[in-house]
Amino acid sequence: MHAKDPEKFGDVNHKPEIAIALSRFELFVGFKPLNQIAELMRLKPLEHLVPAHKNFDDGALRQLCETLLSLPPDAVSETIKILQDISLSEFGDSGNVPSLLDRLSKQYSTFDNGNLVAALLMNYMVLEPGEGVCVPADGLHAWLSGDIIECMARSDNVLNTGFCPRADRDDVKLFAQALTFKPHGPEESLLQRKKSPIGLKGRSDEYAPPFSEFNILVVALSPTEAEKHQVLGTPSILIVTQGSGKMNVGDGTVHDIGEGTVYFAAKDAELEFSTKTGLTLYRAYATF
Repeated sequence: MHAKDPEKFGDVNHKPEIAIALSRFELFVGFKPLNQIAELMRLKPLEHLVPAHKNFDDGALRQLCETLLSLPPDAVSETIKILQDISLSEFGDSGNVPSLLDRLSKQYSTFDNGNLVAALLMNYMVLEPGEGVCVPADGLHAWLSGDIIECMARSDNVLNTGFCPRADRDDVKLFAQALTFKPHGPEESLLQRKKSPIGLKGRSDEYAPPFSEFNILVVALSPTEAEKHQVLGTPSILIVTQGSGKMNVGDGTVHDIGEGTVYFAAKDAELEFSTKTGLTLYRAYATF
C-alpha cells in the first residue's frame, strides 16, 4: 500500500492495537463465529446477499462484507427498516441486532453501510474498567462509547469504510482484501491483565499483547502506598488517569504528578511513585 500510494499510506508498518477500558466501554471487534453469521444470513431480507459458496467460510464472509459495504444508501436504509420489523425470535442468538441497528442508525444515519457490517457480522462487546481487548493488524473494529487507554504500533495507516462521511471512505475492495479473520468470537479479543515483575513492590499489572511492539503497565496505588519500577532499558510514555502523587526519576529529581499528567521516560529511567491520596497511571513501553 505504501509503495502504491505513499501520500495516503505514509509508512510501511502494520497497525495492531489494544484498548483498555477506563469506564464502561462499548465496542465492535472482529467477526462473530461463522455459524452465527450464517444463521443470521438465512433471514429472508438477507439471504440474497450471501455469495454462492458451498460452505459459509472466511472466503464467503469476505465477499459478504464487501457486498454490504457496497450497497447503495437506499438499499442500506431499506434493509435496516425491514430487519427492525422482523420478530425478535427469528434472530436466534443475535437478538440484539434490531436494537443495535436502531442505535447505530441514529448515531451514524440510516444510510451508513457500517451499520449492517457491525450489527450483523461483528462481535458487540461491553467492557468494564480494567478490561482490555487486542486487535491484530488489519483487524475489523469500531469503538462505540466510553473512555479508554489506547496503544497501537508505530503506524498512521488506516482504512475506513463505515461510521464516517462517504467522502472519507476508502476503497471497499482494498478494505475487503486487507481484512484478517481473527478473531472469530468475542472471547478471542480479550486481553488479560497480569501481575508484572517490573513492579518491585508488587503494585504493577501488565497488558502484554501477542505482538512485539509494546506492552502497557498499570500502577494502581491506594493512599500512602508506593511502587518502584525496575529499569526498562527502553523508552516509555506515562499518563496519570486518577489521583495525584509524586514521581522520583532516580537522579534526585521529584515531579508532582496528577490526573492528566503525561511524561516521556528515557530508557534508563528508574521510576518510583508514591501518593498520599491514591494514584492510577498507565505506562506504555516499547518491546523488542
